Amino acid sequence: MLVRVLRARDLPAKDSNGFSDPYVKIYLLPDRKKKFQTKVLRRTLNPEWDETFSFGVPFAELPARRLHFSVYDFDRFSRHDLIGQVVMDNLLEAAEARPEVAIWKDIQEGTGVSGHGNVGEP
Repeated sequence: MLVRVLRARDLPAKDSNGFSDPYVKIYLLPDRKKKFQTKVLRRTLNPEWDETFSFGVPFAELPARRLHFSVYDFDRFSRHDLIGQVVMDNLLEAAEARPEVAIWKDIQEGTGVSGHGNVGEP
């Protein structure tokens, strides 16, 4: 399964300079053994990653799997701040969709309340 992380829009500023240094971690649930991470993009609230990742998963397992995207703000000298997350289920449906059509989801803040910004998914 190929997952392409396109971009995020209107992320909250987590740094004192009014920006964030965002990156995304991607897991294929229920296991967290295999994960991928985008590059860190500096000083932006509208990052454009356009990175593709490949998960080896049998087609028959797609209904039982979910993709988990965590968006973080990179901090060099302290713990990275969780900006928010997106969980995508219905992977079989997404796999059967036309690949050139992006799926957008609102980012859920760490508190579980619908939050700022959104992130483009496969």
